[in-house]
Amino acid sequence: MLQQYEKLKKVLSSAKKIVFFTGAGISAESGIPTFRGKDGIWNKMKPEELANFNAFLCNPELVWDWYQYRKKIVHEASPNPAHLVISELQNYFDEVTVVTQNVDNFHNRAGSKIVYELHGNIEKNYCISCGKRHDFENLVVGEKVPKCECGGLIRPDIVWFGEYLPEDAYSLSELAAETCDVMFVIGTSAVVYPAANIAYIAKRNGKILVEINIERTELSGIADISLIGKAGEILPQILQLVKEEKSYGKN
Repeated sequence: MLQQYEKLKKVLSSAKKIVFFTGAGISAESGIPTFRGKDGIWNKMKPEELANFNAFLCNPELVWDWYQYRKKIVHEASPNPAHLVISELQNYFDEVTVVTQNVDNFHNRAGSKIVYELHGNIEKNYCISCGKRHDFENLVVGEKVPKCECGGLIRPDIVWFGEYLPEDAYSLSELAAETCDVMFVIGTSAVVYPAANIAYIAKRNGKILVEINIERTELSGIADISLIGKAGEILPQILQLVKEEKSYGKN
């Protein structure tokens, strides 16, 4: 492991643009259940009953109750040291971009300035009829689902099964992967496509791929550096390496 850190220190000493590609594992350290682990959310609920547009139209109250439950979990939790370190690293590199599959808004709450959310944001909503945004509103869900002024149903701005990823976020994520110096892949099994393509785009473009995960994944075989463990423990060590190498921050 020490040899891996020394290699990473050398890589980061000349890097200017960093991308963090994050998945459910990074937020699991904040107490947010993952979807595919042994205690994952989908082990308790059937996704086809909740996370698709037809399910919303057929039973919007059930879907909204589900997302209210998830929002409660998110609101009672906080960004962990991994999220905070990613934000702090903005002081040491020309550009730090976060590409996340998570919908919990933690990267924004931690202070990251460039965040591309591939699967949406649980704090955002929009009307399915007129498209009006209802972001960061306290939408009370009772017997009826919240409605827009136009009368249309308001839905969570989450990418459901069968839906396309947001075009702008995905295109900008591809560009970040193509132009970065180093990509960190953190807490993701990299098996959910098309989001998983982001890591492979970086690799195909000759970028240094650094994996941080509690276990080996399909990406481990192509990662230039693989660090096994919790992101909240590993990233603070990486921050210390950066501070030692770059003893000054950007103004």
